[in-house]
Amino acid sequence: MTGDNRSDLFFLPSWPPMPDVVLWVSLTIVVAGLLGEFVFRRFRLPRVVGYAAVGTIVSALGLGIDGTTLKPSFRLIVDLALALLLFELGSRINLRWLRTNPWLLVTSLAEAALSFAAVHLTLLYFGTEPSVAAAVAAILVATSPAVVMRVASEFDASGQVTERMIVLTGLNTFYAVLASKFVVGWLHAELAGSWFRSIAHPLYLFAGSAIVAALLAFCVSLIARRLDLRNENSALLLLGMILLALSVTKMANLSTLLVPLLAGLMLRNSTERPWIWPRHFGTAGGALVLLLFVITGSVWSVDALMAGAALGAAVIVARFAAKTLATVALGRPSGLSVRQGLALGVALMPISGAALVMMADLQAVYPEFAAKLAGIVFSAVAVLELVGPIAVQAALRYVNEDNIR
Repeated sequence: MTGDNRSDLFFLPSWPPMPDVVLWVSLTIVVAGLLGEFVFRRFRLPRVVGYAAVGTIVSALGLGIDGTTLKPSFRLIVDLALALLLFELGSRINLRWLRTNPWLLVTSLAEAALSFAAVHLTLLYFGTEPSVAAAVAAILVATSPAVVMRVASEFDASGQVTERMIVLTGLNTFYAVLASKFVVGWLHAELAGSWFRSIAHPLYLFAGSAIVAALLAFCVSLIARRLDLRNENSALLLLGMILLALSVTKMANLSTLLVPLLAGLMLRNSTERPWIWPRHFGTAGGALVLLLFVITGSVWSVDALMAGAALGAAVIVARFAAKTLATVALGRPSGLSVRQGLALGVALMPISGAALVMMADLQAVYPEFAAKLAGIVFSAVAVLELVGPIAVQAALRYVNEDNIR
């Protein structure tokens, strides 16, 4: 029998202790939750401002995104949280409204097109490469689904501006993904010299994403016939199905933004029946959404801000002016007053996780090219992650559509 040469105190932990990832995630959730509750109770601001502020602190400590890429562990959380929010967003878009009020669709197309043109021309004016300007413009067409859904839900918002904000956010996210993938197709031809790849890649992505989305919507509708989705346990089943679809989407190299958005859209418009489930799919979804805002709040770094802050500020102003111009100019034909049109333009200001995902997708294909626009995009996200929720709240309050004060 061999002797035991271990110390009599071997069972004690090593010193200094080595915290694992669970500790850091738990600590982040606790601190972000407390700060979010503080800014809500003390200043009546959206809780997500507190969550994003924690991300800013994390980045200042050198623990966040390095300003050039989205780490795989962060990307997983962002994908999971956005899948839930985009599915919920899509399920609130009634396409019949666009048929009965075609000016709403015109407004959607106009604000997206003007946003793209304004950002693109602004960057060209400051000497940015045309391909880089086009890529940034495509990504920044999208309003943040995370900010819009969270603030609207948190303040129990309802009314014309709220509903149009949700519809336009869903549509411009769809346009942004399409535009960004067409930019990738253009890069296939320009950088790789492959016209086949430039056509086949976007077509595969759009068709494949639509098929997975249709399968998810069909499966959810089957379950909904037998279960009450307002029940927490049924909502967990729905959550599992969305995450399963997301896993298939990632394995097939499809769009993690398009699949949940289209699935929710298909589900909503397949029947007159309204779909109701717990907000953000209960506690698990709420924790993912909290971490999403912490991550997107941590996208800045000193180097990234120095490289892209000036251009980031310029495109923020140009984008805001374009969206507001479209919503005010087309507001009256679509049934809005000038006041409501202005509020709608302000509410479309936020940029958040969806922009990070589109950047990450571009980095996966052409990392050297993506590095040229990372500073601009990440700087804009870092600013509007904090300012955007406050802008949405102010816009809804301006037209008396927030019901919690």
